[in-house]
Amino acid sequence: MEMLLSGNEALARGVFEYGGEFASAYPGTPSTEILQTIARYFKDDVYAEWAINEKVALEVAVGASWGGARSVAVMKHVGVNVAADPLMSLTYTGVGAGMILVSADDPSLHSSQ
Repeated sequence: MEMLLSGNEALARGVFEYGGEFASAYPGTPSTEILQTIARYFKDDVYAEWAINEKVALEVAVGASWGGARSVAVMKHVGVNVAADPLMSLTYTGVGAGMILVSADDPSLHSSQ
């Protein structure tokens, strides 16, 4: 089936296609649309929630993965700095069921800082 999707919509579709069960994100352009799309179109298959910051978004996605759910954490590029502490620890502990970390970049600073 052929679909016309934006990049963010394609990422959301990819989470669904890979069997994702949990998604968490901190809102910020250019990444906000990813979790919004997951919550709108795949709500029966993927639990989606907003986090209070990027660190928490990553931590709950890691916890879901350790608990057996394929998960995704979504944030904008400058938010990776906020999530750096658990990200560095994750390199030692690993994940359980699988996890994707999406860092949405904005090289021309069109819609972010």
